[in-house]
Amino acid sequence: MSTKPEDLSIPPVGRLPREASLGYQVNHLARLLERALRLRIEEYGVVPGQFAQLLALYEQEGLTQRELCERVQIEQPTMANTLQRMERDGLIHRVPDPHDRRQAKVLLSDRARELQEPLVAAARDVNGLATRGLDGSEAALLLSMIAHAIENLESAGRS
Repeated sequence: MSTKPEDLSIPPVGRLPREASLGYQVNHLARLLERALRLRIEEYGVVPGQFAQLLALYEQEGLTQRELCERVQIEQPTMANTLQRMERDGLIHRVPDPHDRRQAKVLLSDRARELQEPLVAAARDVNGLATRGLDGSEAALLLSMIAHAIENLESAGRS
């Protein structure tokens, strides 16, 4: 169902249709993006729950678990479990931090490096599907608006 901007006026008190709920719409979009990504990356033995960590490590390898948590905004216990699975699946390995032996640096495996191109291509394909019908400036504006909403909520959480 297509919703026009004028249909998103503030509903009466006590009522919030799904179409007018930013949280509902973004959550629904996230589930659809996850499903589309899963279909494209499962053949590589990677699941969407590992994808943000891989992207962060493709950007900068050698992060600590804490640094990865900060980058991808997930809790330590979830990250610990995800990294264990990624290590088991041959995507990463950990080495002691030479400056602080209590911490470990997370490094990509050769396998993960080989998968970078097809995984990034899969993500670009999903992004393309999601933004089909938008021109480049509209897609950039959409990302900008989402980033703005994220910043609003993150800064409200720090208050």
